Amino acid sequence: MNKILDILGIKRFVQTIQNIYRIEELRTRIGYTLLLLLVFRFGSFVVLPGIDPTMLGAFSRSSREGLMGMLDLFSGGAFSNASIFALGVMPYISASIVIQLLTIMVPAFQRIQREGESGRRKINQYTRILTLAILAVQAPMYLVTLRTSPDITGAFLVKGFWSFNVPAVTCLVAGTMFVMWLGERITDRGLGNGISLLIMIGIIARLPHALMAELETRFTETTGGPLLLIVEILILLFIFMASIALVQAVRRIPVQYARRIVGNKQYGGARQYIPLKINAAGVMPIIFAQALMFVPMLFESFNSTRGIANVFQPFGFWYTLVFFILVILFTYFYTAITVNPTMMAEDMKKNGGFIPGIKPGKKTAEYIDGIMSKITLPGSIFLGFVAILPTFAYRWLGVNQEFASFYGGTSLLILVGVVLDTLQQIESHLLLRHYDGLMKTGRLKGRTPS
Repeated sequence: MNKILDILGIKRFVQTIQNIYRIEELRTRIGYTLLLLLVFRFGSFVVLPGIDPTMLGAFSRSSREGLMGMLDLFSGGAFSNASIFALGVMPYISASIVIQLLTIMVPAFQRIQREGESGRRKINQYTRILTLAILAVQAPMYLVTLRTSPDITGAFLVKGFWSFNVPAVTCLVAGTMFVMWLGERITDRGLGNGISLLIMIGIIARLPHALMAELETRFTETTGGPLLLIVEILILLFIFMASIALVQAVRRIPVQYARRIVGNKQYGGARQYIPLKINAAGVMPIIFAQALMFVPMLFESFNSTRGIANVFQPFGFWYTLVFFILVILFTYFYTAITVNPTMMAEDMKKNGGFIPGIKPGKKTAEYIDGIMSKITLPGSIFLGFVAILPTFAYRWLGVNQEFASFYGGTSLLILVGVVLDTLQQIESHLLLRHYDGLMKTGRLKGRTPS
């Protein structure tokens, strides 16, 4: 019996859970994170004041298609529920994109960014202010979408600017700011990146419904039956493995440190490696690109510009092409602001390290920058290809539109990236306290070889 449990990995899994429970800090962080995620999910069902929740059925179904369906996916169903969290974290993501662009193009923001912790607090404050400005536009537009939808006729219990619009906009703005606060608290006192976790939970919340819709399609219609469903699952597993390989793949650069003798001890002299990730930007290019693709939805309520929104409908040609290009561009952009070859070269030089065959200083920075450019190109192309896979699944395999969003693309990459980042933090806590990691074979991103 014990051998069977060892083969299945059950004993090791139980041992890992016990190790996690023994670490008080890790146990507290996990509990705190789960509690705030539960609050987020609860808020997704709190309907805006003045709307009858029993009349939202048809609107909820129609909101799961097109660009609104993508926004509803990222909000965990809050958009179709007319919830106080309907706008989710996307206004904050959009504000972050603008601020990070300013830190590259505007010297004043560059100086603030170099101020260390105080500069980071200023940047965060500017991001919050810009988020409020974006909400001032998006919140009224969301109410216009509700009022112009034929599926929600009769759901408004009160009408009027002061009796409905003002309270509803206030609730939408407060809801998004509260979601931002939840994300920041998870990042500071919980486990993982808070904003990314909130997006991931919203995606997972829609998975059961999407899977049931796909099962119903395959078993009730003449569209391939269970055999094609098995093929879909196998291809999806392959895409999962490829995405994990992309996230964890690194290019190791050898670094030699000069030998130093202090007293009777010898320091340095050993060769180490700098792990440059092929996908150094992680999941952020997908989130940034998806946030920009939500912009055409603002034009959907105006007859004069409705054609713009129709052109950029999900699974369409232009939507897929623009999304693919944006993912590649944002991969380069985010890699440029997160990986600083000059700083890496200076740190190596200060610590007596050098790359064999490369002069320290400027030459080392140019060498690292050249390698990053070479490995980022295939990484960004593969990232963009995975991002548009739902279109191929929907157009070629006939996968249900809701399930196609999980088949690849944004949903899959966010799930893989966020889960791996969170598991890495758990593993770091375990290894720091001399416990075994989460996996006996293989390595999570950031785990040192044994």
